[in-house]
Amino acid sequence: MSTRNRWLVALALVLAIAACKGEKAKEEESFSFVVYPGSRYLPQVTDLMKQAHKIITPAEEPPPTAVYDTDAPVEQVAEFYAKSYGYSNVAPDATNNLNAAKPPAYFRGGDLATDVQAIVPVAQKMGLKIDTSKAVGKYKAAEIASKPNRPRVTVQRPYFDVSTSQTVDRTIILMSR
Repeated sequence: MSTRNRWLVALALVLAIAACKGEKAKEEESFSFVVYPGSRYLPQVTDLMKQAHKIITPAEEPPPTAVYDTDAPVEQVAEFYAKSYGYSNVAPDATNNLNAAKPPAYFRGGDLATDVQAIVPVAQKMGLKIDTSKAVGKYKAAEIASKPNRPRVTVQRPYFDVSTSQTVDRTIILMSR
């Protein structure tokens, strides 16, 4: 291979690498959170989520995360996100009527006390003093799968606010890449 051809191949590689980096930058620039109309941003809860991520995976930088809440019913919020992501509906559960493929959007339920007990070790490492006795009741939630330019979304009602140790009868919206 001649010197001229080597330079052309090297130049082509440099241009290809630069083009790939440009595409990634465009993808990252186009990443955005879709905010449910009328919801309120919860900066303290968002910050706690990021701190928890650092405790769980200290070697990784926390992903883009935002937490909101709203008075709207969990079903309405879940349908909003499913439609805005292009999903046809929110399945009644993760099995999607015993379908082999997990649906991209589905409902699930849980118990606040059980879930809060699971986060106690992380909360302790963060120096949070939470009163787990106030985490009472069942909740309904929905999981909405991410898209290349959209975060994964979890909506739930009611939720336990670890910053205040209160069960809150509102729909929380957790968005994380």
